[in-house]
Amino acid sequence: MSDSHPADLSQHDAFRWRLEAWLQEQHQTLLEEVMATWQGALDRFHLDEVLLTQLLAAAVPATQAASGSRDPELAAALDLLEGAGSQSDLLKRLLDALATLAERSAVFVLKQGLASLYAHRGFGTATPPKAVAVAIPAELESMIQGQAPSHRRKGPGYTTLIASMSGFEAPDAAIFVLRHRKRAVALVLVDSGQRQSLEQPGQARALVLVASAMLASLSAGKEEDPRARSAPEPPSPPPPQIPPAPTEPSAPVELDAKTRAAAERLARVLVGDVELYFPAKVSQARAQGNLYGRLRDELERSRATFVERFGEEVEARYRIFTTTVIQRLCAGEISKLGAAPWA
Repeated sequence: MSDSHPADLSQHDAFRWRLEAWLQEQHQTLLEEVMATWQGALDRFHLDEVLLTQLLAAAVPATQAASGSRDPELAAALDLLEGAGSQSDLLKRLLDALATLAERSAVFVLKQGLASLYAHRGFGTATPPKAVAVAIPAELESMIQGQAPSHRRKGPGYTTLIASMSGFEAPDAAIFVLRHRKRAVALVLVDSGQRQSLEQPGQARALVLVASAMLASLSAGKEEDPRARSAPEPPSPPPPQIPPAPTEPSAPVELDAKTRAAAERLARVLVGDVELYFPAKVSQARAQGNLYGRLRDELERSRATFVERFGEEVEARYRIFTTTVIQRLCAGEISKLGAAPWA
């Protein structure tokens, strides 16, 4: 066989590059289909009382189970949870129960892809600061979607959640998901405070699992309340219709240079995070000309964070977030954004 000419080598390299690019794209598509199928199958799993009991027993290390050194604390924590009379009462009791297992703990309510601090223990002030919704870092998404039981690595997830309570990061931490009817409704954070490590992360997770089961029980009890099935009172007559007084149109929102610079900086950070954590999706979306279709959840979460900080009126008039998305993710071509309702 004769040796290949340089021209042949160049052609072979081009062929191999195209083949590898095609294989990579097919692999990504197959991976997304497998994850979607897996998530659909996961929805058919249901926690029952027998499984929760087994999980709770397995969470106790063998040495401590033999000595019984933690049994009174764990029993007291379970008794505390059992006395909850409402869902909000259960969340506060969960924090009190976790206080026996961890130096610091906090609950963050999940809504529309954002996490808002609900209550905490061990962070100094008894009352949490004004709730500020923060975008959930990408590293916590797999846990929220049920693909991981907990998050035990310190990183952007832990740093983002703890920032609203303290500037001190503990040496060891864990984050769990509180679920209601298979849906993630809250994040539960525990850390070691001044200690070097969490002593009972397994038992803390077991308490969160028990609280998840109790959320469904409390909700079912509320729906089955006999008072809810009593005969309804006859409706009162509707109030007279009074035409509203004419109102002056609100003045348009004006931005000073400092506020606009801050808004543009936040937009760049939010859009940059999407580009950083989802490079494959961004690349495919650019090629297909449908960025919003491929990254709808990520873009909506980022936009909600921007609107939470600067208001819907500012974005509607100045389109700072939208313009940043088009420039950074669509290479300046609005046609590549797709059918975004706010574009």
